[in-house]
Amino acid sequence: EILPHRRRRKNQATEIAEGEQNEQLPLDASNRLTTISSALPANSIQRLLTTYLSLSKPRLSFLIVLTTTAAYSVYPVPALLSVTATTTPSLSTLTLLFLTTGTFLTCASANAFNMLFEPQYDAKMSRTRNRPLVRGLISKRGALLFAIATGIVGTGALYAGVNPTTAFLAAVNIGIYAGIYTPLKRISVVNTWIGAIVGGIPPLMGWTAAAGQCAIGDGGWKELLFGDAAAGGWLLAALLFAWQFPHFNALSWSIRTEYKNAGYRMLCWVNPAMNGRVALRYSILMFPICIGLAYVGTVEQAFVPLSSVANGWVLWRAVQFWRFEGQKGSARALFWASVWHLPLVLVLAMVLKKGLWERVWRAAMGRGEEDE
Repeated sequence: EILPHRRRRKNQATEIAEGEQNEQLPLDASNRLTTISSALPANSIQRLLTTYLSLSKPRLSFLIVLTTTAAYSVYPVPALLSVTATTTPSLSTLTLLFLTTGTFLTCASANAFNMLFEPQYDAKMSRTRNRPLVRGLISKRGALLFAIATGIVGTGALYAGVNPTTAFLAAVNIGIYAGIYTPLKRISVVNTWIGAIVGGIPPLMGWTAAAGQCAIGDGGWKELLFGDAAAGGWLLAALLFAWQFPHFNALSWSIRTEYKNAGYRMLCWVNPAMNGRVALRYSILMFPICIGLAYVGTVEQAFVPLSSVANGWVLWRAVQFWRFEGQKGSARALFWASVWHLPLVLVLAMVLKKGLWERVWRAAMGRGEEDE
């Protein structure tokens, strides 16, 4: 029989191992696509397409496209753009198509560059060791050509089908993500703040895409980024910037040991106490940002109390994350709260867009807009 003190140690070790296993988050889409791709015939078109799709980090790219189109939808369109006085004003569907396509392609380019620069470090982490370059499913030359091609085509689509300002923001985002954030991950914890900037730019792209169709001047970058109606776009960008800290800090905590072994300078292991404090601070910051959206007239006043419920949920989880230092399931709880929080708040903003329900009511009642 095992002696009592050794039995206790064994039970404690088992509990710790089970606890760490429960904290692990599911693998991302790139890992799953790579697994599918490796099982396909070597020279098949399906394998090639699946490999390139995994190189683009499709789930992350799709999320970024959603934040971009949400900002495009929330933009307060002047009533003068409506076809008749009783229809809800809308923006160009063709512009939206160019916006979504261009945004996805530029995201794919940035993600491919990111994978291209660090396969030797990705191999040291469970969440990234199954990526296509690590597995050798694609050559570095092939990945480089894919990154360049998607970057050029995506930026070109935004330039031709949306406006130069939106295309410029997309190109800058590729440069920041691939050229600054990626190498900085091995140098300083500041990389998290740089990465948050990358996440905040797409809503600004959606806003400038919509603003370009409503411009009363030359539609230059000054008017689109710093005009009278630009405040809403910057607030949406600030919301995405703040959201990423509770989301990523909780995500990174579950794999903090792997980040350390791979040499990535992340708060989750460099300064665990600060990791929790930062997540908590930016969870609080989302309250005034949402209030600001109503104050500048982007959304209706009802958005404030409704968004506060979603923000309060994340704040509660962030307090637990900070208090328990990621233990007792607090990291996983904060991560999933942040995952659900973002679409809830963005959908609320679209549903409570300023003036939307007033125009719908007038259309339903058969009332036209009043003459000037």
